[in-house]
Amino acid sequence: MATPKSTEDRLRAVEDQLEIINLIAGHPPGADSASPEYAASFWAEDGVIDMGAGEKPYDTMLDILRSPGFKTAQTQGICHFAGLPHVEIDGDTAVATSYLQILAADPKGEPFELSAHGTSKGFRVLRLSANRWELVRGKDGWLIKSRTWRGMDHPESRTLLGKTAKKRMARGV
Repeated sequence: MATPKSTEDRLRAVEDQLEIINLIAGHPPGADSASPEYAASFWAEDGVIDMGAGEKPYDTMLDILRSPGFKTAQTQGICHFAGLPHVEIDGDTAVATSYLQILAADPKGEPFELSAHGTSKGFRVLRLSANRWELVRGKDGWLIKSRTWRGMDHPESRTLLGKTAKKRMARGV
């Protein structure tokens, strides 16, 4: 039989969950505002990102935010839209699994009027991806150690998502 957790342990677990959810939720506004400093604040110093071409330093992603191409994407209405992550915490490490959509304004779309909301030509889903965020507890809170990104049209996306399901099933839940 498991030992009951103290109130302090349970409170820390809730605080950890909320901090990690906020960390993952902070990615879209950080990207869409093209704020490399804000985005960098999420990462462990030795953090890496794998967007399908192998692991690279997280600075690779920050360089995208600084690029002229990203500035153009902002004027085109880019929007990163994150799904709520599934979070598993194990001491001072954690894994969050989530979906991320990249939406863009559709300048050639058919105008559509929604009552009490105005008219829009709409948005297009440019990309939908699965993300695995590996996190570590730093002295000032949780940080991203690695992020693996796979488009949903890539077979590895299912493998990435399956890691979360396998871990839960191994617990006998």
